[in-house]
Amino acid sequence: MKLQVLNISTNKSSATEVAESVFARDYNPSLVHQVTTAYMATGRQGSKAQKNRSAVSGGGKKPWAQKGTGRARAGTSRGPIWRSGGVTFAAQPRSYAQKVNKKMYKGAISVIFSELVRTDRLKVVAAFDVKDAKTKNITALLKALDVKDALLMTDELDENLYLSSRNLYHVGVCDTQSIDPVSLIGYENVVITEAALKKVEGML
Repeated sequence: MKLQVLNISTNKSSATEVAESVFARDYNPSLVHQVTTAYMATGRQGSKAQKNRSAVSGGGKKPWAQKGTGRARAGTSRGPIWRSGGVTFAAQPRSYAQKVNKKMYKGAISVIFSELVRTDRLKVVAAFDVKDAKTKNITALLKALDVKDALLMTDELDENLYLSSRNLYHVGVCDTQSIDPVSLIGYENVVITEAALKKVEGML
C-alpha cells in the first residue's frame, strides 16, 4: 500500500510504499485494551504500605487476666480494634506489572497505526526541518497540516523540535524508540517523518 508524503518546505507531495501487514491490519479492540491497560499499570508505583498487628510496636504482654475482671478477654493491646493497633487488611508494597508478550505488544502498535491510517489521522511528512527552537515554527507546521492536537514522531529525538513544541497545548514529541500505545491513542493525529515511518515498519 502507498501513503502520501508531504514536503512542508515545497508544499508538494509524493508517495511511499509501506507493508500492508503493518499498516493495514484489522482493528482488534481487545488487544489494544489489554496492552494499553498493561502499559498504564506498569507505571504505577505500588509502594503503599500499612502496618498490620505484627508490625506495630508493643502489645507483647497480655493486657489483663483472661477471667475475673469483668471485661472482654484480650490477648494483645495492638489488635485492630485497639487505639494504636494494626490495620486489619494492611496494604503491602506490590508490583502492578502485567506480562505482555513482545508479539502482542508489536501487534497492538501495528493495529493502532493501521487504525490511524484508516481514519486519515496519520500524517507523513518528508522532514520537520526545525532549525531553531521557536514555537512559531511548529505552529506554522501544524497549520500547514491543518491539525491542532498531534503527536510529532521522528526517527531520532530532535532537541529543537522538542523545545519548539513544549509550550503548545496537546502537542507531543517522541522518537521511534519511545513509542507507546497510550501516546498513540492519546492524540487526535500522529505526524511522522518518512524516515521514522520506515523505521517503525522495520520494528513491527
